[in-house]
Amino acid sequence: MVFIICLAVGFAAAFFGSLVGLGGGTILVPILLLLHVYLDDFAWVIPQTVVGISLVVMVFTGISSSISYFKSKRIDVTSGFVFLIGCIPGGILGSWLNQFIDTKTFSIYFGSVMVCMFFTFFIKRSPKQIENNHNSKWSLNRSISIDQTAYTYSVPWGGAIILSFIVGILSGLFGIGGGSLMVPAMILLFGFPPHIATATSMFMIIFLSSFSAVTHITLGNVPWQYVWLFIPGAWIGGTIGAKVNQRLNANTVQWVLRILLVIIGVRLIWQGIG
Repeated sequence: MVFIICLAVGFAAAFFGSLVGLGGGTILVPILLLLHVYLDDFAWVIPQTVVGISLVVMVFTGISSSISYFKSKRIDVTSGFVFLIGCIPGGILGSWLNQFIDTKTFSIYFGSVMVCMFFTFFIKRSPKQIENNHNSKWSLNRSISIDQTAYTYSVPWGGAIILSFIVGILSGLFGIGGGSLMVPAMILLFGFPPHIATATSMFMIIFLSSFSAVTHITLGNVPWQYVWLFIPGAWIGGTIGAKVNQRLNANTVQWVLRILLVIIGVRLIWQGIG
């Protein structure tokens, strides 16, 4: 029974995570916290172990979905590596900080972050802001085509590294892979097309989750007897989610992301204060 549940959770987390670039941790972590409340078979779930499991599973989710995104040429590898300059050290620091947080506090903080991300999607950037950033010598200027449509956007070096460091800390702390924070930031702050932001986020998650996972493994936060139960579902879910993403338009991808963020956020806050 535990294997079937873990398989289903791994699939669902990876499918939705890959679909909108969250990585899966945003789905997997709260589901496991809920299972801990209602099922005795998941009594082993605590913030430290669930984050450790989430980060290891997301490595496989990132690989499986990135293979599909690479084939469709939707990953901005150059920008991804710029963000990783800040994400990786931030992720290691966040993983270390995770050991000092309790279950209820964890749920409230995690939920609050998700709700904040939901509201950021209602912030609109003006075309003038995007144009000014693109003309700056301190920015990495990018141009990419999707389905014969050309997109231009830019990544300010300083802002990207500082932001990604903060995202890395929150990723290692909450086990969410950073996608739920990085994707909105790429779309809203840097003008990324949603499909490119999603694909690039999944590519980054491979590296960010790997470094953060190593930290949690070193701290003894990864129960390997359970990790392997999630990986088959995560691999399949990540592959299918990436393929479905390529069939959706940009607005649909954004709305799926918004809905997931607010539902998960409100549920976790309620659980934390209950």
